Amino acid sequence: MRKRSATVRVARWSALHPWRAIIGWLVFVVLCLGGGIAAGMNSATSEDFRVGEAGRAEALATEGGVPLRSTEHVLIRAESGPLDEAAAAAAVKDVTARMKALPEVAAVAAPVRSADGRVLRVQVELNGSEQDDQKNVPPLQAQTAEAAKAHPDLVIEETGDASVSKGVDDQRNKDLQFSEAITLPVTLITLAVVFGSVVMVGVPLLLAITSIVATMGLAMLASHLLPDTGVGMSMILLIGMAVGVDYTLFYLKREREERARAGGRLTSEALVEAAAATAGRAIVVSGLAVIVSTTALFLARDVIFDSLATGTILVVAVAVVSSVTVLPALLVTLGHRAERRRARRLARGKSVRPYAEKKPGRAWNALLAPARKRPALTLCLAALAMVGLALPALDMNLKNPARDSFSRDIEAMKGYDRLLDAFPEQRVRHLVVVRAEASQAGDVREALTRLDRDAQADPLFAHSSAAPVLRSSEDRRTTTLELNTAHPTYSEQAEASLGHLRDDYLPATVGKLPGVETAVTGEVPRGMDYVEHQNEKLPLVLGFLLLMTFAMTVYAFRSIVLGLLSAVLNLLSVGSALGLLVLVFQGHWAEGLLNFDSLDGISSRVPLFLFVILFGLSMDYQVFVVSRIREAALNGVPTRQAVLDGIASSAKVVTSAAIVMVTVFASFVMLHILEMKQMGFVLAAAVLLDAFVIRVMILPAALLLLGRATWWPSGAIRRAQARAAARHAGPGGFAERPLSGQSEGRRVAQNG
Repeated sequence: MRKRSATVRVARWSALHPWRAIIGWLVFVVLCLGGGIAAGMNSATSEDFRVGEAGRAEALATEGGVPLRSTEHVLIRAESGPLDEAAAAAAVKDVTARMKALPEVAAVAAPVRSADGRVLRVQVELNGSEQDDQKNVPPLQAQTAEAAKAHPDLVIEETGDASVSKGVDDQRNKDLQFSEAITLPVTLITLAVVFGSVVMVGVPLLLAITSIVATMGLAMLASHLLPDTGVGMSMILLIGMAVGVDYTLFYLKREREERARAGGRLTSEALVEAAAATAGRAIVVSGLAVIVSTTALFLARDVIFDSLATGTILVVAVAVVSSVTVLPALLVTLGHRAERRRARRLARGKSVRPYAEKKPGRAWNALLAPARKRPALTLCLAALAMVGLALPALDMNLKNPARDSFSRDIEAMKGYDRLLDAFPEQRVRHLVVVRAEASQAGDVREALTRLDRDAQADPLFAHSSAAPVLRSSEDRRTTTLELNTAHPTYSEQAEASLGHLRDDYLPATVGKLPGVETAVTGEVPRGMDYVEHQNEKLPLVLGFLLLMTFAMTVYAFRSIVLGLLSAVLNLLSVGSALGLLVLVFQGHWAEGLLNFDSLDGISSRVPLFLFVILFGLSMDYQVFVVSRIREAALNGVPTRQAVLDGIASSAKVVTSAAIVMVTVFASFVMLHILEMKQMGFVLAAAVLLDAFVIRVMILPAALLLLGRATWWPSGAIRRAQARAAARHAGPGGFAERPLSGQSEGRRVAQNG
């Protein structure tokens, strides 16, 4: 007899020592969280976000001592009608004095009047890096509020880079709380329908929540190796709830099947061990697939994706550990409780209804009927439908979401709109950075002045009669020039203005000076450089994902054919979801329905994120479903029957897992942040398509058509079916059957 797998050995120990396992898990969670709190969170700095030419410009400016600092704008206006000059002058004096007294403020500019004379603007430059904005801006907002109280006849409000950033972050936190409030009740209802037991409902939620808590602590520790960008915790909540519940569902489903098959003849410990041999192994393989796939995000060489990858990998790993260690202990504890209750009922002479696993209902039989009866037609039609959904993705236009796309529920964004109404030239700022020898400082300033004059004649740039905004470092080696444009940050005009600046005006002026180094940064340059960076990395990441999907499937099922099929199905699933994303978010027809303002494009991070996360998550269904099919085939069941039985037996749990995942992801569609909306929508759509089209129609139809070729080049199933046929043809004409679910599970573990 072959040695038991590590998964079975761990489950057996946990089942035999349940309270040690439970207490050990709780201690692990507390240690992780305590260690994380003690170490603290190491947040990413401005340097970590730098990409492309824009990043190089920021590095040059920072090294020269003239960085691009965040600016706040204090607007002073009358509630209605013209501005009272005396009152406005007093308010400007008060605001200026208050701001200059703050250590967070680097400089306060002279007031600027709007073209219609109704609004005064006081520009305030903050100290420190952009990463310090949310910490530095509250004192400014407090002083603005005090100034507004001191001048009740005027409207005094503040907006700007830092206040908008803080407003977005506060809104995101409220949105996540709202999402959690939706997700938990739906998850509870789904689990109650699946198990019909309040106690059993608590098990998946308990493991998911404790896994998330432990991962948060581990993420704080990991941030000292890979700095956190603020999105890692969101990803831990998003993925942790989804996979934590899914993995527990898979294990619970199998344990209940073994219990029904045993008919009370096996102990709870034996049932858990049998489940560990099959579902436990599937969970480990599935988790490993998600982890390996997610490592592709590191290939993007982007601090945000590093943070997303770290959070996802950690929470999946912890969820797997909880499923194969403490879950068996919980199941045994609950099993003993059920056995005692059963014994008491029998002692009192009452009947005990044996547990029986419910068969798939009519709805599932109807869904499976096309693949069972006409696999070739079903495969062709379903695949064509998925390809049709994917076609709009060919017209995808990637954009980097900017300030213009943020929700107007944020007070600072309302002020931002009023700022742009009065001062439209403040919409976009390009910063030209030049580094040269100190002896060339005069020539550099003269060339930049010519550049400013050329830009003033270009309708893509904002016109101003004021002198060029030039700044020089103390050593005179670094000089910057600010240029503004009145077009939205994600508009074609704003992008064209950057192209003119980089390709035409700079080479014709400063670029002619010998030995100078130039670069341009700002919100638009950052966005365009980031999109270009992502486009360069996407083929590498996609190639890695396809290779890893193939390798993990071959490893799990010993089949090259299944490896190729998995890669193709994942591409279909991702492509169709991206097509739906483009249909909904790249146009304008769904803006009112989903409460967003279209960018006329898709957030640049979403496609790469989708590829990685979905390739990993789809392995949950792939591994679980195909494991059931392979298990039956290894026990001698003909391939066709194994496919039909495997799909049918996993139908309920796949549906339940999909509902939980879709609920978690779809709740993000109701958030205000456009990027989060797009991520939630595309993941929910992808999971729905994967669970109800790929796994119910395309996969079974393809496997039925492939037949035994599905398992090539492995000969294990061919030999198993040959032995079964020989037994069937033996004396009496009866085939041997497994003695119990436990022996069957062990045989699968040995062959798997």
